[in-house]
Amino acid sequence: MFLRLVADSFGRRPRHKLLTGAALALGMGVATAALSVSLDVGDRLAKEFRSLGANLLVTPQADSLPLEIGGVDYRPVNAGAYLPEADLPKLKTIFWHNNIIAFAPILEDQATVFVDVPSANLNSLRSYVTLHPAEPRPVSIIGTWAQHKVSLSDGSTFVTGIDKTNPWWQVEGRWFNETSSECLVGQALARRMGLHVGQRIFLGGSGPHVILRSSLPEFLVTGILTTESSEDQAVILPLSAAQKLSERPGQYRNLYVSALTKPEDDFGRRDPKTMNAADLERWSCSPYVSSIAYSIKQVLPGADVRVIRRVAEGEGQILTRVRMLLWLVTGAALLAAALAVGASSAASVIERRTEIGLMKALGAGSGTVGFLLAAEQLLLAFVGGGTGYALGIVLARLLGERIFGAAPEPSAIVFLVIVALAIGVTLLGSAIPLRRASRYEPAPILRGE
Repeated sequence: MFLRLVADSFGRRPRHKLLTGAALALGMGVATAALSVSLDVGDRLAKEFRSLGANLLVTPQADSLPLEIGGVDYRPVNAGAYLPEADLPKLKTIFWHNNIIAFAPILEDQATVFVDVPSANLNSLRSYVTLHPAEPRPVSIIGTWAQHKVSLSDGSTFVTGIDKTNPWWQVEGRWFNETSSECLVGQALARRMGLHVGQRIFLGGSGPHVILRSSLPEFLVTGILTTESSEDQAVILPLSAAQKLSERPGQYRNLYVSALTKPEDDFGRRDPKTMNAADLERWSCSPYVSSIAYSIKQVLPGADVRVIRRVAEGEGQILTRVRMLLWLVTGAALLAAALAVGASSAASVIERRTEIGLMKALGAGSGTVGFLLAAEQLLLAFVGGGTGYALGIVLARLLGERIFGAAPEPSAIVFLVIVALAIGVTLLGSAIPLRRASRYEPAPILRGE
């Protein structure tokens, strides 16, 4: 009998039910789209932010006194201590190893560049390259990785390098091959010295002297690098070659790390030394940039890990504002749906006033009447929530493809949340009309008052 009454209500009064269902479907559709994009936007934006460069910098703990102005390190490139290259695979053993998407060691030094001269122009000195003391050609060299394969403890291989930590570096030509004697030349240096792709250069010591040509390491220029920074004045070559030239085998000076992180809140900015065991565990199990830096410091002895704040804080601010906007849109959609449901429910109760009075005159209590009306609304909530979820997935895919270039995948969690929100919105919007219906007295209604 109860189900028959509910079905009969839908059959005799479809207008209010359709209006209520449409309001719920539209509200839940917007909420589904906002929630789907919000859950996916963190990972999407974090990956996009990696085009800004690394967000962590590893330096020797026993280094010289830092001299940093505006986020730029002005210490001499050959000052301070060095770190062992052999420890770098440990970065992929920390708790957040999957968040470490790239890292690249850096070794900087000074050298002298000798441009390859055709043998016909060398005459009797074709076996030598002579640098006159009055015309030195000093140059900065930067040793690093590019498409470097790191063997991990589990037997797998991780490919990383400066081309991943600094994807905004532009190379005209191609990156060097670490197994060959190849290098890149900064565009400012190439323009000053007339270098081009395919030319060969020799790198020697930083002081003016006569060097046997056959003893000089020879490098093929495979690309011209443009960074709009100091690298434009340098020669970039494989780390192993720079270590040999600098006589620092197996060592590096700085390490750039690119990690996927979440924006830091007040808890994330706390000093781990002041935390108790429970807070430290919670902090360590959250992908804050500071907690990842802390984990890296644990596996790299003698290293100091600093957050590149200009990058990390910029990411956090943008991501927080985008998520706040999406949550505001979701709240506005839910509020609009609740108001629409409330208006439709109130109109339905007024229209059924005589029916409610007759039910009470026949012995139905206020609880029975309220339960019947609430059951109708809950059925609408399930239908409207399901329809709104389907509509919201289509809208989320459109937004995802337009804004982030990739559509979020449907989620069972979002579906359950949307159904629960639909139920909550329906009950909240119908609360006042249902309460008024349960208080109706049958006698005045049947008298037509």
